[in-house]
Amino acid sequence: MNAGNVRRVVVGYDGSPAASAAIEAGALLFPGAQTWITHLWTPPFASDELRRRLWTGARNINVFVQAVEREGGREADRLTSMGVMLARAAGWDAEPLVCRSYGGEGLQLAEVADEKQADVLLIGSRGLGGARAVLGSVSDMAVHYSPRPVLVVPHPLLTDEYAALAAGPVVVGWDASASAEAALTTAQRLFPEREVVPVSIDSGSDGDAEESPAVAATGQQPVTTVRVRAGIGAPGRAVADALAAVAADRKAGLIVVGSRGRSAVRKILLGSVAMATLHRAHRPVLVVPQAPADEAE
Repeated sequence: MNAGNVRRVVVGYDGSPAASAAIEAGALLFPGAQTWITHLWTPPFASDELRRRLWTGARNINVFVQAVEREGGREADRLTSMGVMLARAAGWDAEPLVCRSYGGEGLQLAEVADEKQADVLLIGSRGLGGARAVLGSVSDMAVHYSPRPVLVVPHPLLTDEYAALAAGPVVVGWDASASAEAALTTAQRLFPEREVVPVSIDSGSDGDAEESPAVAATGQQPVTTVRVRAGIGAPGRAVADALAAVAADRKAGLIVVGSRGRSAVRKILLGSVAMATLHRAHRPVLVVPQAPADEAE
């Protein structure tokens, strides 16, 4: 962790309501963080309205291109400044960062987070929950490729989900794998003042939850075991729904999962459910890579 225990957060910002809501949620999860409000300036490098106003015909194509560069750049700077104002109003030490991008925005955001030695890459999701779940391509790619933990904030959050952000416990998917250990360690490091609840999902036949004996790998911390009916065709969904249910019952601020894992006897492990949790949970989800990034100095 960096000096002074101040979190370093890179935020992907596109001016959408989901991105603005992610800043608001992130400020409650990481109060006082140092942040970079990052806007990826992508082709055609200006809004449709600007391009229509600037177009004067094919004979002046070079003039048009120059005008798009000039006005589009100003538009990108203005939009990023709006994100910075939101972040500062929420209590963050924020600065703007505009990057030209020609595609693969999720990958580029992951690269920016790594360059800044960020503790977290924060992205808002405009996805839908439940059976209609869908995650944006930017969020999807960032989660797959980022060497840093990625926090995806769904939009919109309900009143009780929003209320849990400031001080709610942290639910961590637990299966004793290296991926789960990385997730638990990261949760404890990023949220030292919050209750951290490791939850083990067992593909049993009943839905009862019970406290298991302390597990040495968690620092003698009790692990909640939840047995679920895991369907053959979609076990990841059953596990994701179980994690989400525990998070709702505990009024958790967020869910933390590892990005990889393996199957074992009667256990459905995190690698198969990380994406399902992102798609189906109605709370922020932090995805931690199996090989955790070095702590920023």
